[in-house]
Amino acid sequence: MAGVVHASEDERYDHFEGSESPTIEAALANLVEYNQKLQEAMEGGLTPQEMADIHQMTYTLENALKRLDEELEATAASLEEVHLASETMQGEIVSEQGRAYLEKVQKIFFSQN
Repeated sequence: MAGVVHASEDERYDHFEGSESPTIEAALANLVEYNQKLQEAMEGGLTPQEMADIHQMTYTLENALKRLDEELEATAASLEEVHLASETMQGEIVSEQGRAYLEKVQKIFFSQN
């Protein structure tokens, strides 16, 4: 079982901003690219340089996951609107929010990068 490592302040690496993920498409592209880079770096023996590279990569991966998390929250909210509107027979809201939900799901889960 792997343990959690906590570095002291003087052992920590510098902080980086990482590549931004302003859209779903950018987030997915960053995940594909940086997951591949992470996998390659982990296969290299984890030298100090590879560890530094991995540390820097995590910022981009975190940005991508944050964007997807925000998009999933918005998608869930749209679906909840569909759910509530369908209970009260509000067809216009079902149509509008249903389209928003389906569009987001398509982009997040079924887009081709």
